[in-house]
Amino acid sequence: MQQLSVINTISVPAGMQQQAEQVRQEYVNYFSKQAGFVSSTFYKSITPQDDGSMQYVNIVVWASYEHFTAVVNKGFANADGENNDGMRVLGRGFPAPIVVSPGQYHVIASNGVECCATEVS
Repeated sequence: MQQLSVINTISVPAGMQQQAEQVRQEYVNYFSKQAGFVSSTFYKSITPQDDGSMQYVNIVVWASYEHFTAVVNKGFANADGENNDGMRVLGRGFPAPIVVSPGQYHVIASNGVECCATEVS
């Protein structure tokens, strides 16, 4: 199994930073109790955008894609992203006008060195 990193960029309007940080913490509390959760790291830009909004990056690492999909389960299939536990996942748990751009990635290189086995023909 290969770890999966869920990397969300989050644009938070001025005045909503505390709310966004609280919502993120609620989700980390939930995710950390789920099978396959490895870690979460939250970044905040050191400078605001011209409109006063702040940019964040949230990285949640799962033991595998299968662990991740077990947690988000039916969230893929509905507009609210709601999973079997009633949590709005896949970046949809933040209130508007906060904008979340989610993505799922696996590591192919670290520190400039290939990390993963490749097939040899």
